[in-house]
Amino acid sequence: MDRREPLRVAVIGAGRMGADHVRRIDRVVSGARVTAVVDVDAERAEAVAAGVDGCTAHTDPAAALAAADVDAVLVASSGPAHEAALLTAFEHDLPVLCEKPLTPDAASALRVMEAEQALGHRRVQVGFMRRYDAEYVKLKALLETGQLGRPLMLHNRHRNVAGPPFFTSAMLITDSVAHEVDATRWLLGHEITAVTVLRPTPSAGAPEGLADPQFVVLETDGGALSDVEIFVNCGFGYQVQVEAVCERGTARIGDGHALVTSTEGRWGGTITQDWTERFAQAYDDEIRTWVDAARRGEVTGPSTWDGYAAAAVCEAGVRALEEGGRVEVDLVEKPALYR
Repeated sequence: MDRREPLRVAVIGAGRMGADHVRRIDRVVSGARVTAVVDVDAERAEAVAAGVDGCTAHTDPAAALAAADVDAVLVASSGPAHEAALLTAFEHDLPVLCEKPLTPDAASALRVMEAEQALGHRRVQVGFMRRYDAEYVKLKALLETGQLGRPLMLHNRHRNVAGPPFFTSAMLITDSVAHEVDATRWLLGHEITAVTVLRPTPSAGAPEGLADPQFVVLETDGGALSDVEIFVNCGFGYQVQVEAVCERGTARIGDGHALVTSTEGRWGGTITQDWTERFAQAYDDEIRTWVDAARRGEVTGPSTWDGYAAAAVCEAGVRALEEGGRVEVDLVEKPALYR
């Protein structure tokens, strides 16, 4: 593409996430425009595309990606559809931002990784947006200075007001804890080697049969532990918090105390209600970084390896949830392309 021209993006998936990314590229991020929207639901694709000048609607990803006015792809469809979309993008050697999960399981993620290696260069940035959140970036930078000594433990809390009605007990791992899996790997620079999932008595606020909350323990090859409280029906707000416990001190993010009021004998603030509010700036920065890199002919950020590693850890986590006990994570050797 001519680097003086905007990056022309096809967005696959016109649901809540895809539609929000279309808005973001159209109104927030400079240097790009949406030229195609793809969704199996033709009416939904047309409704989203209608809000963008010069944007066409499609139901077939292959047809959209073959169009002359597409330079890059943003995949925001459901996880099971990601592999086919990614392989099609590879056929056209297009840069891709793929929302997590890369794919729903380690075997399919490995196939995508092998296909990308066959190209000889990276094409995929995986949408682990917490790596672009200002608080996470600050914590990462602090840990890398070594001022607090070696990280020993991470305590993670991930709470939602209410989970979607289709959520299963396993999806608490694959769709929610997946973020803490990547954040743990990124913050510590370690691979996760084993997973244990503990199940307290389910909350009365959880739907019948849903194991909510869960307490997940991640072991790493650097000797650190990372625990995750995942509670998707807490009822009061959306909270994502991390405390790093190191040899010479601790650091915590996610308290959400940007504004504290004192009035009428009380003090307090507000709690965000969903991820679109809490991580709005992170999503903006993630897409902006991807667009800027793609226009330079580069791919940066979380890689296909990161997507594969997260899928493998989540698979071990689901086994630990369902079978009990500690389950080791089985990873292939990291290819040279991702080192």
